[in-house]
Amino acid sequence: MIRIKKLDIFIAKQFGMLFVGTFFICQFVLMMQFLWRYIDDLIGKGLSMEIMAKFFWYMGLMLVPQALPLAILLSSLIAFGNLGESSELTAIKAAGISLMQAFRSLIVITLFVSGVSFVFQNNIGPEANNKIAQLLMSMKQKSPELEIPEGIFYDGIPNSNLYVQHKDLKTGKLYGIMIYRMTGSYEDQAIILADSGMLQSTAEKKHLMLSLWSGEWFENMQTDAFGNSASIPYRRETFTSKRIVLDFNGDFNMTDASALSNNARGKSLAQIYRDMDSLTVSYDSVGRRYYEDVRQGLYYMPHINRRDSLLAVKAGQRINIDTVFNRLSMQQKQQVVSEAMSKVQNAVSDLDFKSLFTSDGDRIIRQHEIEAISKFTVALSCLIFFFIGAPLGAIIRKGGLGIPVIISVLVFIVYYILDNSGYRMSRSGIWTVWFGKGLAPAILTPLAIFVTYKASNDSAVFNIDMYREMLRRVLGLRIKRHIFGKEVIIDEPKYVDDAAKLGVINKDIVDYSALHNLKQMPNPIKVFFKYRADHEIERINDELELIIADLSNTRDAYILNELNKYPVLSVKAHTRPFERKWLNILSAVIVPLGIFFYCRMWRFRMRLLRDLKIVRQTNCNIINRIERVEVK
Repeated sequence: MIRIKKLDIFIAKQFGMLFVGTFFICQFVLMMQFLWRYIDDLIGKGLSMEIMAKFFWYMGLMLVPQALPLAILLSSLIAFGNLGESSELTAIKAAGISLMQAFRSLIVITLFVSGVSFVFQNNIGPEANNKIAQLLMSMKQKSPELEIPEGIFYDGIPNSNLYVQHKDLKTGKLYGIMIYRMTGSYEDQAIILADSGMLQSTAEKKHLMLSLWSGEWFENMQTDAFGNSASIPYRRETFTSKRIVLDFNGDFNMTDASALSNNARGKSLAQIYRDMDSLTVSYDSVGRRYYEDVRQGLYYMPHINRRDSLLAVKAGQRINIDTVFNRLSMQQKQQVVSEAMSKVQNAVSDLDFKSLFTSDGDRIIRQHEIEAISKFTVALSCLIFFFIGAPLGAIIRKGGLGIPVIISVLVFIVYYILDNSGYRMSRSGIWTVWFGKGLAPAILTPLAIFVTYKASNDSAVFNIDMYREMLRRVLGLRIKRHIFGKEVIIDEPKYVDDAAKLGVINKDIVDYSALHNLKQMPNPIKVFFKYRADHEIERINDELELIIADLSNTRDAYILNELNKYPVLSVKAHTRPFERKWLNILSAVIVPLGIFFYCRMWRFRMRLLRDLKIVRQTNCNIINRIERVEVK
């Protein structure tokens, strides 16, 4: 029997309240981002409140699956950050309850939210996506004067194709206008060219008023009087200004939803798989038809004896094309080459035209595959974001809307970049669909496992001092001494003994410098493969540190000042890059890395040489000071 503990209820309540609040915040942010993308389609269209309410309603339903993972990430991070900040998480661990046991109730809730997300995407989301796409198409046709693009033909106006070279968004003027009007048959079309113009809706929203300036009008004059005569007169008119009234219903009308039949986002999982099978069968049949056309019609040799060629092919013999070609006369050779070039060019043009159809089919099939996988990856991202947010909250132990919001935004930005990049690459066919859509979960899942493991073992992942120390070691930054005078001194320094030891250290430094030529470049073989520890400099450093520790008990301000001049010696960095032998060998094999560590080690050798000179000079200053004090 499953037993629900009070701790599970307590944590679930803490998480539940935050989840509801953060969900509406995330939903609002995503809706504003989506609204900003289509703000130009809404402004100035005179849309009613009913249409706007439908737009926001369907937009909210469509964005629910995207808001759920972000809400789980933010709410779990804040919830466990609050528990850590108030020391409640410490009390939970002190009671013998592990972090995974504390996650238990929230894991169940997250799994339930993931299931809801999948069901929502499969049942409610597709309908909302179709509705929002239908509304956007209808809004674009509401006031066409705001939607005419630059550089392409626009067919949103009935019986007319409009081309605009440039459009001034401030004044609404159109420049470089070309209009094809077809009121009846193909012969009745008119071509209108104008230097500039303006398109506006009439007051009753039933017509469009097109004002044109500095242009020409070409129109066929075919009527019943001319019959079917091939010689058809046309009319040409040059004008400085002209107004044309176009029939257009400017009221808001919902467009036909049949245009969205290939919209994969507006289909459930069962519909996607069914349509993918139909599309695959359809395009495979087209591909086989194309292949048969190429195989039967591409290789045709008119100047070769077809009867002999067919007999030779049936007999299994090979035809030497060069031999047959050399038998032809010069005129025949030129004709064969000309026909071959023409046939190849026609074949290339035909294949280019056919590729437009097949590439469009491949794109539609890829979109269906992407949406089928997205329904699972978006639901899975809820679980991944929980195992990122909750452990990070337990590690950071900061609640509220400060650090948790920053971390959540950073994680979501990484997820969005990976997911959007994978989507675009998969849609264009550069990457396979499973790789592109699985990129974000594949990268964030190890991150979730890592932070969960670190949080379960109370590891200091965000210990700034640890990273600062690591960076200091990699870059070889110095540590300065900070020795201050003591108010209470129990043991007085042994000045005479320390002075004698400092003299010995100076002699050892001279001998060490003579034996080890630190200016010379080190041998790479000895550095990476035949390492020997430098025990002499380690001994000198240990003795010097003991003397510094003893003299730090002095009341003499001069000696204290000299003690702070002693550099902190690096006694191992000048001999090899790493402590372990296999790491040294690996860094040597990876050439750029080996060069970096080799130059870094040479730099430490030069620094050690300078440090030893400073140590000798400081030793002499302290010895002289001790001798003067003892004489007095």
